[in-house]
Amino acid sequence: MAKTDPKTLQELTSVQTQDKFQAMSDQIIGRIDDMSSHIDDLEKNITDPMTQAGVEELEGENKIPATHKS
Repeated sequence: MAKTDPKTLQELTSVQTQDKFQAMSDQIIGRIDDMSSHIDDLEKNITDPMTQAGVEELEGENKIPATHKS
């Protein structure tokens, strides 16, 4: 709870609401961090086999085998 004790029902409600929003914010940030880790793992799992297969990334989404580059 807050550093000072709420003296009215309105203050108590305000403190509880702030605590609830803080908890939800922390939960969302945790989920974003987890998603970021999953995306990083997915990118690695896609990039490694593509590199081994000789496919390189060009501008945009186009991919061509490394042996066909000009």
